[in-house]
Amino acid sequence: MKKFHRMLAVASAAVITATGVAMFTACDSAEPEIVITYSFLGEKYEVEYTLSRKGAPQTVQHFIELADADYYDGTCIHHYVDDAFLYGGAYEWDEASGTIVEKDYYAAVKDLDLTQSVYTLGENGEPGQPLYTVRGEFEANGVEGNSKTLSHTQGALAMYYTSKGSSSVRVGTMRSDEGGYQEGDYYEYNSATSMFYTFTGSGTRTDLDDSYTVFGMTSDFTQMQELLDAISEYIDTLSGADAFVETGKYFLNQYDPYDAVTGTTTFSGENISDEYDVPVEPIIIESVEVIKY
Repeated sequence: MKKFHRMLAVASAAVITATGVAMFTACDSAEPEIVITYSFLGEKYEVEYTLSRKGAPQTVQHFIELADADYYDGTCIHHYVDDAFLYGGAYEWDEASGTIVEKDYYAAVKDLDLTQSVYTLGENGEPGQPLYTVRGEFEANGVEGNSKTLSHTQGALAMYYTSKGSSSVRVGTMRSDEGGYQEGDYYEYNSATSMFYTFTGSGTRTDLDDSYTVFGMTSDFTQMQELLDAISEYIDTLSGADAFVETGKYFLNQYDPYDAVTGTTTFSGENISDEYDVPVEPIIIESVEVIKY
């Protein structure tokens, strides 16, 4: 685990306990509100979302803290699925190469005062080093009820985590639903960093509720529809939706702190990869602003 020594700071158990349970203070509302400003072809589109602390308190806290740190500013939609999904929050657009590059999440956040919920396994049943990820708040990870609070209906905002292959890494987590520290959870389900998606389909995808945390909804989907319409109009000038994206294979987890995931000599590790449909005309996330805490 050599990477932890150069990337992750040691946190005391007392501080961890204090911060790990501080998910919902008197100053916080049950339904915070954010505005994500997207830009496409020089036009800006402001889309408001209402978040749910009741359904996903740790995910909401994590997302808000990243937004307040301006982490998302200048990232892009790296995977566009027509009439289905907009994936963003983890890549930036590189003008020189005309494609996406992964943002080094760990380098960007290791000095931020993020509320921690995931740790390496420590000694004597205490949390080890913080991992700066967020605990998955969905039923496959032992959290009941999230799908009853918010579901994958049109406009759903969800946190995403990438595959960790056959890695069996275990971590400790600070639970919000039962309180206290728990050892031995699977890292994959507790490894979300910054990637998120908006479900833009007209139907429902409740099959995703068990494995991905829906933590917000568009307040008015017509705001998102304006962006989608602009994309559709641009696609009409091309030879169809396939011409709007370039499908490519991208290795995942390049900056992951676990050698078991990344491999000890090359970032591709277990050759964990995914195919992204990258828009050839970038959709930029100009900013994520919290307008109600």
